Amino acid sequence: MLRLGYDERAAALLVFPVVAVLLVVAAFPILYSFWISLHDVVLTRPLRRPFVGLDNYLRVFADERFWIAVARTTVYTVVTVAATTVLAVLVALLLNEAFPGQRLLNALLLLPWATPSVVNGLMWKWIYDPSYGLLNGLLVQLGVLERYRAWLGDPDLTLLLIANAAVWKQMPLAALLLIVTMKAIPEDLYRAAKVDGAGTFRRFLHVTLPALRPGLMLVLVYETMISIRHFDLFLIMTQGGPGDASFTLSWFIYVETFRSLRFGTGAALSYILAMATFLLSYLFIRFLGRRL
Repeated sequence: MLRLGYDERAAALLVFPVVAVLLVVAAFPILYSFWISLHDVVLTRPLRRPFVGLDNYLRVFADERFWIAVARTTVYTVVTVAATTVLAVLVALLLNEAFPGQRLLNALLLLPWATPSVVNGLMWKWIYDPSYGLLNGLLVQLGVLERYRAWLGDPDLTLLLIANAAVWKQMPLAALLLIVTMKAIPEDLYRAAKVDGAGTFRRFLHVTLPALRPGLMLVLVYETMISIRHFDLFLIMTQGGPGDASFTLSWFIYVETFRSLRFGTGAALSYILAMATFLLSYLFIRFLGRRL
């Protein structure tokens, strides 16, 4: 029989409160929400909660709105992650160089990331406003537009405009992560590349880019997890509209759970979204981390 010594017992006693808190605030909600997803829970009839097994999941997959939400979420995630990553690499390359005002730019880079999400959403909603928005005013003054335009009322542009607001806030953190990775690249590699006659582009392609793999993997995983379940911008800027132009999975979960009060279906949708996020993160880590 295993007997714990004094040190082991003392360590277990000290760790127990932390474990207990984690079980209460993390493990229990996860397990309870899964239990909810297996029952037909509708708050308009709270006392009747029949067990339905996987019917909620099957009902979700049979719902046309689900596939619309999947399509919108895919477009939004791809655009946001791609734009954030490309811009972060360019900004990191710029700020990795020494020039006057570099420290000031490093500090200013943090401002969008430090802006609260609600403030970010409201700010871009005002910028796109059809009556007094800054974007309309600027384009009219430059002669690009003849009259003010309802930007968020255009179904073809809505997702891209929301993605722009997300990239503005998320890009600084991604750039900082890549700058840290760049600082760890040995200068000897660049000197050797110069000796071999490699130009700026070839040095980036054969020295910088391979060394950025750990940072890029972290950025792609983090940005994908954030983008695929983004909610606050859709709530503040469009509320799923116009029509179903910004009807994403996170908005679908909100509609099912808090507007239709179908908590069982909402929990099933949440688990589908969580599994999709986990799968994408695993694929990024698997394929980008193979040679690390």
